[in-house]
Amino acid sequence: MQETRLSTARIRAARRVIDPVFLDTPLYRCEALEPALGCTLSIKLETANPVRSFKGRGTEVVSSGLAEQGPRAVVCASAGNLGQALAWSGRGRGLDVTVVASRFATATKLDRIRALGAKLELVDGDHEMARERAAAIARDDGIRLIEDSLDIETCEGAATIGLELVDTMPSFDTVLIALGGGALATGVGHVVKALAPEAEVICVQPQGAPAMTRSWHKRRVVTTDSTDTIADGVAGRYPIPAVLDDLLVVADDAVLVREASIIAGMRMLLDHAGLVVEPSAALGIAALLEDRDRFAGRHVVTIVCGNNVDMDAYHRWVGR
Repeated sequence: MQETRLSTARIRAARRVIDPVFLDTPLYRCEALEPALGCTLSIKLETANPVRSFKGRGTEVVSSGLAEQGPRAVVCASAGNLGQALAWSGRGRGLDVTVVASRFATATKLDRIRALGAKLELVDGDHEMARERAAAIARDDGIRLIEDSLDIETCEGAATIGLELVDTMPSFDTVLIALGGGALATGVGHVVKALAPEAEVICVQPQGAPAMTRSWHKRRVVTTDSTDTIADGVAGRYPIPAVLDDLLVVADDAVLVREASIIAGMRMLLDHAGLVVEPSAALGIAALLEDRDRFAGRHVVTIVCGNNVDMDAYHRWVGR
């Protein structure tokens, strides 16, 4: 495999500093969904932890390093899940955490960031504006800026999911990974390509937030002026060049899915698997629904990456 910024040795070492509450999450075959999807389906469930998403793996690695040798104050921009995770990890290690988010972010996520003791600053714009403000705070106050996907710890923390997948699952044909900033996709993709190279790595993004997928296909950074998707966790507009470089190495394909398919995937996960998930976590199921022929008869793994969802919005999308 070509080189990426990630190191398999560091990924294995990351397991030693991540709180075990985030590790060894359930991985199981979900037979109830298989008749409707036409493939063998396994689910890697990343919601049964204190921050209800995979992000805690990366923030544990970040916070561990800062507590040992770095500054005691950190700031990040977040659509909600990273902010919760950094607040949780930072609180346990005595770090002063500031999170910048859009005031239009999911209220449930913002409330949880506050409850975990982080300082929360809201901006009157989208996630990209929050990124700009977080960078300004770091520069003006002289504190550490944590940039999801650019900071390699966030990718290598997420990559421990891939270790658990290849160590637990004897064989699989495809892994479907939600694609936003790229930490999850590059992390898991790196491990799969290093340790199970015969498996296909496919990244999934909403049509309403296509920047990283378009960039992957063009093999250069492509930005968008806006986003329009309920999957707020993956709604970025400005791909990070270094992350795209890694994604070009580890991803076999990147696909876009419709909003209706995301909602249908959320409904199927509720009805057939008993899982309440946020839209980003249903992207893999959406991809299966939109291209059954491609995956027919294959063993597909999808990562259910978060379930921090506003329940009023959830009921509007999925129904009661």
